[in-house]
Amino acid sequence: MFSLDKLELTYEPYPHGIVSPLFPDDVYKDLVATFPQQELFGKNRINVKYVMSERVNRRQYHQFLRSSPEWMRFYRWVKSDDFIACMLEELKSRHIDLGYKQRPVIQRVMRRLAYGLSGRRDYHTSLTSRFEFSMLPADGGSVIPHTDSVGKIVTLILPMIGNGEWDRSLGGDTDINTPRSDHLRFNGVNGKARFEDMDIAASLAFEPNRAMLFIRTYDSWHSVRPMTVRGSSALRKTVTVSIRER
Repeated sequence: MFSLDKLELTYEPYPHGIVSPLFPDDVYKDLVATFPQQELFGKNRINVKYVMSERVNRRQYHQFLRSSPEWMRFYRWVKSDDFIACMLEELKSRHIDLGYKQRPVIQRVMRRLAYGLSGRRDYHTSLTSRFEFSMLPADGGSVIPHTDSVGKIVTLILPMIGNGEWDRSLGGDTDINTPRSDHLRFNGVNGKARFEDMDIAASLAFEPNRAMLFIRTYDSWHSVRPMTVRGSSALRKTVTVSIRER
C-alpha cells in the first residue's frame, strides 16, 4: 500500500527520516476523506491529544474499520507479516539492522510448539504492528518530549491532511530533541521530560502525504511543541504506525 523507497534518513542524534510522497495520490486522498470523526476519539491522559486505537476507544476503533473499506485495507496491510518484513529490509538496506527476522505465522507457531515440547526456551522475539488515529487541536495541542515506549522498535507518523487544510503558521511540526542535561541522555524506560529540558536538533514539517520515521533508542527524544492558536478549530490529524516486540 506504501513503501519506504523514498526514505531519506538522518543518523544523528538518532536514526530518523522522512518519506515523501508516501502514498499514491488517489490512495492518500481517499484516506484523508474518510478519516474518522472527532466524536469517536478518547482524550489522552498525558498529552493534549485525542486518540482512537486498539487500546483507546477500542470498540469504536474496530467498528469504524469495519465500516470503512479504505481504512480496513490499510489496517490489513499494517498488520501483515509482509509489512513488517518490508520495513525491516528497507531499514537494513540503509545500514539500520535491528537484528530481527519476521517469520511467517506458521513458522512461528511450529517454532513455539517445538520449543514447548523440548522444554527449551525460545529466545527469538517476533514482532507485531499496530496503528492509532490521533488529533492535536491547534488550540493547545502538544506531545511532551519522550523516547517511545519500551518494546517499540520503529514508529511512523503519517499526517492526514488535504492540500491547504493545515497552515504551517499553526505549528504542529515534530521536533527531534537533544537533552540539555546529561541525566536525561539515557532514557531506557520512556520517562517524560519538559519542553524546557530540550534543545531542538531538527523539526520535521507537518505536511501532506509523507511519513516521519523514528528508530527507538535510549535517547530518541521527540515532541510536538504546544500550539497556541486560541479559538482555532483546526486539528492536526495523524495516523501513527508502530512496530514492536510481541
